[in-house]
Amino acid sequence: MTVSSAVPSQPLHPRQHTVQCLSPSGLHRVAYTEWGDPSNPRVLVCVHGLTRSSRDFDRLATALADTYRVVCPDVVGRGLSSWLVDPRGYGVAQYVADMVTVIARTGVEKVDWFGTSMGGLIGMALAGLPDAPIGRMLLNDIGPHIEPASLERIGEYVGRDVSFSSLQEGIDNAALLAASFGPLTPNEWREINTPLLHEVDGVWRYRYDPRISEGFKGVTPEQNEQGEQFLWRSLAAFKGPVLAVRGELSDLLSRETVAKMAATGQQLTSVEIAGVGHAPAFLAADQIEIARRFFAG
Repeated sequence: MTVSSAVPSQPLHPRQHTVQCLSPSGLHRVAYTEWGDPSNPRVLVCVHGLTRSSRDFDRLATALADTYRVVCPDVVGRGLSSWLVDPRGYGVAQYVADMVTVIARTGVEKVDWFGTSMGGLIGMALAGLPDAPIGRMLLNDIGPHIEPASLERIGEYVGRDVSFSSLQEGIDNAALLAASFGPLTPNEWREINTPLLHEVDGVWRYRYDPRISEGFKGVTPEQNEQGEQFLWRSLAAFKGPVLAVRGELSDLLSRETVAKMAATGQQLTSVEIAGVGHAPAFLAADQIEIARRFFAG
């Protein structure tokens, strides 16, 4: 499968909302963008990766808004969402709890799920729970097992409190960190990276809490193993259709893990996208079509 030309930008604008959520250290707000008919009972929730934002999904949401009400949250500590008082709360358990609140706000019983990297971990954790509100689930370059080399790579940059003299310098830095997304154009990098940045006291900074690295780096090998086994059990318990998407050059999701996922999941199929690493950006027309075909059932 090859990556073709991107879907043109369309003059469709999202609605911006927030919802109040609870953590052990208090209340916080999770921001989300919503596309499509606000009364549409068919809802697709799209959740981004570790240091990214809800606006990574603008093109995908625009393309699917004729079928879905598309809800794209900023995970707590990122984008327009609040930061946690206690950084030890940054982890999948808190993120799952927040997404349950976001889903409840939609007013529907079931949603479909598109999860990129961390967003897929959240989806798997939620999908395996009794009475989970997920119908179909696309996992974008993520599985229960994460290759150690990719964790080391991510650990080299996550949580660094850097600043930039201009917006473009920040966009270029974010593009360098996400180079494995694929061969994106300068305009595409600007499109998905601009929402990651904001101006503070005359310099540009990333719009995420640097303390998210405390939860990411503070996990012991034993906790990693326990978390992985929990996700394998969750994947095995989920009865809905799952599509595992892998970037051909991914250092995070191996082909061996995808094969084990196919053997573990009840209705799991997979597809590999050529020439892309971690994680396919789903800006290109043929990548968006993969999602459309899967969610169309």
